[in-house]
Amino acid sequence: MYQGVVFNLGLHKCLSTSSVHLFKQYKFGVNFIVPSTNYVNKTNTKSSPPVLVDISQNEALPLPDFLPHKPKIEPSWQITPCTNKSNVVSQYLKLSKIRLTSLVVITSMAGYAVAPAPFEVMPFLMCATGTALLSAAANATNQFHEVPFDAQMSRTKNRVIVCGKLTPLHAMVFAATTSITGLGILYYGVNGLTASLGLTNLLLYTSVYTPLKRISILNTWVGSVVGAIPPLMGWAACANSLGPGAWLMAALLYSWQFPHFNALSWNLRPDYSRAGYRMMAVTEPGLCRRVALRHTIAIQAMSVAAPLLDTTNWWFLLESTPLNLYFIYLAYKFYKESSSATSRKLFRFSLIHLPLIMILFLVNKKKWFLFEGEENDISRTEVVEV
Repeated sequence: MYQGVVFNLGLHKCLSTSSVHLFKQYKFGVNFIVPSTNYVNKTNTKSSPPVLVDISQNEALPLPDFLPHKPKIEPSWQITPCTNKSNVVSQYLKLSKIRLTSLVVITSMAGYAVAPAPFEVMPFLMCATGTALLSAAANATNQFHEVPFDAQMSRTKNRVIVCGKLTPLHAMVFAATTSITGLGILYYGVNGLTASLGLTNLLLYTSVYTPLKRISILNTWVGSVVGAIPPLMGWAACANSLGPGAWLMAALLYSWQFPHFNALSWNLRPDYSRAGYRMMAVTEPGLCRRVALRHTIAIQAMSVAAPLLDTTNWWFLLESTPLNLYFIYLAYKFYKESSSATSRKLFRFSLIHLPLIMILFLVNKKKWFLFEGEENDISRTEVVEV
């Protein structure tokens, strides 16, 4: 067994009689057979004659100290694709972009909670689960298509398919499984309208938005439509219809994404440019800043429309206005200065702004349906108006 190790070190060229005696002194029971061969000891001294040595005996020889040993510390690199199944759940969560998926689920839950219909636990949970699975499928498919481009960006070069932690086939099997399961849960556990909206969003994200990122800056508008559909899904899951309040929430989510994403992409311009993505921050920086400012103003206008459409009470306008005005102020600072600092402040506040607005929508919703009538499952028997 050690024959190959010894010969790779070049000892077959210079085994002297003393070397053989040295080998024989270190016996610890490991047997190997060296074929009967005569080797010549080539010394540097011209006066020393060559010595022929016969090492045909079957000896139990040890591994000398000067031979290499297995390193005690494992290398940082791993064989790809990774065969370690112990962290497969963690890889699935990364493939699903768990933080983005969580945001999608939260907005769908907000749509369900704000809808003017009785709250039912099972449809609510089914809607959240189906939405999460469809979002995971969309994100996995997106990463599958963008592997060569993600590898060129500092922000995405460590994604699981790029690093080889999951194979592309594995990722697509995961996407197919989650999409079919999610659609089944929404169709059979909720209703057909919610399932149709979920399928539309899945196709729009994977088949339109993803390839459009390398073609036109219109990808940002398409991506905003994708982000606006989850509250529609939640509303449809609760009321089995789409009222004015549903479209208002969708419009608010649509506008919110422009200051959010435009501020985020501003500091990622080198990455997007290197990967060949057609983003407003790269190709139209002036438009990027103007669009962010316009949509923060639009959010304030929608907050005014909420009580007019009988979706919320007037307290919602009073409570949301300070948030919206500060949002507008940060967008204006970004428009005027367009620095890394202003874009970062706008992006960070956008992460706070959205959940607060959703909470205010829920707290100040106009109609609260507490119970569903026993005689007619469709009629609403008790309505509390705030």
